[in-house]
Amino acid sequence: MGRFQNSLFLFIILFLVHGVSSTTFTVVNQCSYTVWPGLLSGAGTAPLPTTGFSLNPTETRVIPIPAAWSGRIWARTLCTQDSTTGKFTCVTGDCGSSAVECSGSGAAPPATLAEFTLNGAGGLDFYDVSLVDGYNIPMTIVPQGGGDASGAAGNCTVTGCVAELNGPCPAQLKVATTGNEGGVACKSACEAFGTPEYCCSGAFGTPDTCKPSEYSLFFKNACPRAYSYAYDDGTSTFTCAGADYLITFCPSPNPSVKSAKKGGELEPEAVTYSSASSPTISTVFSSGVLAVAFWAVQRVW
Repeated sequence: MGRFQNSLFLFIILFLVHGVSSTTFTVVNQCSYTVWPGLLSGAGTAPLPTTGFSLNPTETRVIPIPAAWSGRIWARTLCTQDSTTGKFTCVTGDCGSSAVECSGSGAAPPATLAEFTLNGAGGLDFYDVSLVDGYNIPMTIVPQGGGDASGAAGNCTVTGCVAELNGPCPAQLKVATTGNEGGVACKSACEAFGTPEYCCSGAFGTPDTCKPSEYSLFFKNACPRAYSYAYDDGTSTFTCAGADYLITFCPSPNPSVKSAKKGGELEPEAVTYSSASSPTISTVFSSGVLAVAFWAVQRVW
């Protein structure tokens, strides 16, 4: 009976290691400054092992993602912790938790968002980089491995916004602080003006009535594959299946608005893949655990 119990226990370990986490997110900071990624799980989806952490320049964090997860990831910038109260706050992307962990709270706009729905309709992953809530930092999503439902890996498109937009942001949208007069973030027109035509609400609450504005076109022209307003689905949502995802803040090189375009598309060479080998950390670990578990099963029997 003892051998059976031991084998059952090891089988459960194998299932947990190999079955629960279907995807790996590798989060890379290529900015010249520290960022504090925040993570928010969608309603009804499994929580992640972390909801916020610090990421120094050149640092990488590998996060196991549960099956059928949906949610968003963003970067908080210019964060400080009050030495007296311990309260943690950020100038951009703050989640209002007063701590490094966001604990179920989302980003205060403006913030660049990476959005995911994994194992959705047709077994596909849906993902996008959104500037609908404004912009605070360049970011890309690079699928690694996988393919669409038919196995065509070419449909797993690199997306994001590689351009630095805080400087050229229109004056009406620009967020600046003392010492950072050049801009630390760029609001959406909805956030800046709050009117239905910019927020796609009320009489403007359908794709037919809510059209791109001069402000959303500022984002779209700079970052053709990123969401620029609420009904920008056609050119901004991408699919893949069975992939891991590399999420990079400040992908290098970081071009200007002008050089970010090439024939209306994001230049693949504008995205670095230097950290693409990082997922091997988790892969080696999982393989090692599986090898030990199989060895133990053999020993038990």
